[in-house]
Amino acid sequence: MSKVCEKCGKRPQSGNNVSHANNKSKRRFEPNLCNVRCQMPSGEVKTITVCTRCLRSGTVVKPVAKTA
Repeated sequence: MSKVCEKCGKRPQSGNNVSHANNKSKRRFEPNLCNVRCQMPSGEVKTITVCTRCLRSGTVVKPVAKTA
């Protein structure tokens, strides 16, 4: 599974771990992704991988829960 948000395209970035002695080593900053059931504009319900920023901003519309 690739670490990419299906809505905004956010992907891993690279940077440095910096120690107290100012030694630097490479690291990756991974996006905070969640698998979420999403309702598409056509009405179909699909599971997609999105970042928490897209969830919080309302870009992703969750389906209405069924009542038994």
